[in-house]
Order: sequence, then C-alpha cells, then structure tokens
Amino acid sequence: MDDGAELAAALAAHLDGLAFTGLGTDQVTALVIDAITGWAQAQGWRVYRRAPSVVSLPPPLDRQKSVLDVACARPGGALPIAIEVDHTDRRRTVDKLVAEAAAGRVALWVRWSPGKINAPGPPVHLVPLAVTKPRPGQFARGVERPPPPHSTGPGSGTAQEFPL
Repeated sequence: MDDGAELAAALAAHLDGLAFTGLGTDQVTALVIDAITGWAQAQGWRVYRRAPSVVSLPPPLDRQKSVLDVACARPGGALPIAIEVDHTDRRRTVDKLVAEAAAGRVALWVRWSPGKINAPGPPVHLVPLAVTKPRPGQFARGVERPPPPHSTGPGSGTAQEFPL
C-alpha cells in the first residue's frame, strides 16, 4: 500500500519546526536532508543518504545510476521510501521519483522555495517547504526578527508617538 499522503503530511509536520536564517542554497538543502534523516531514524527506519536510484544518469554517464537524496527501508513489508530535496522545479527530479514509484517505492519530493511550489501530481507526493529570501543568495525560515532594543520594555514609544 502506498501511504505516501500520510508520510508526506508527517514529514511536512516535522519540517514545519525547521528554522534558519542567512543560509545559502547548499546549506539549506543539507539542513533539510539532515532533518529528514533525523525524522526517518526516529521512526526506526534504516536510512541511506545518496542511495542508488533505479534511474540511470544521462549520457555519457548512462552506465551509472542517479542517486536519491534519502532512501528509507521500513520493516514489516512497508514500501521503501525515495526522497528528493530540491529548491527548483526540476523535471528530471519528477521523472526520477515517478520511476522510483513504478519500482515499488513511496516517492516524496521535498521542495523548498521562496516562490510558488507546484505539486507534481501522483504518484509523487509533495512536501512543500516555504522559505523567504531576505538577501540575494540567502534564505530564511521560521525566524522572527526581535524588536529593536529601543522599542521594548517600560516607557517604550508606539508607532503613533514615533512615526517613521
């Protein structure tokens, strides 16, 4: 049974608490992969990073297999899970995950972006992760900026008293 919708929802709930600021693309991707790995290990699953995919690389490397960001083996006859993490909308990733699903794996796509995230549709289950882009090349998520020191505490002014 493909329990992908439930797995995607559970992973999304886990990633909802992920917070960071000022990270570059590779750093965000690594942090997300670490969080996914921790989530899967907490379930008691065997976790493999950079696991071989059923999909070959494009020529001239077509004798080699592509890799998955994370793969999980689950006990009790549950389908294995194939997980990809991307910050862009890559057709090759969707094709890879469709092939993984056809091979009997639950296909999850963790897509992080400051923009609109489109669902790829079945059999790939999307786990969207919204981020912000406070500066060029830097991303943030779930980090609230504290008020400046001069605007907190007793006797502090209000916006009406101190217009900008």
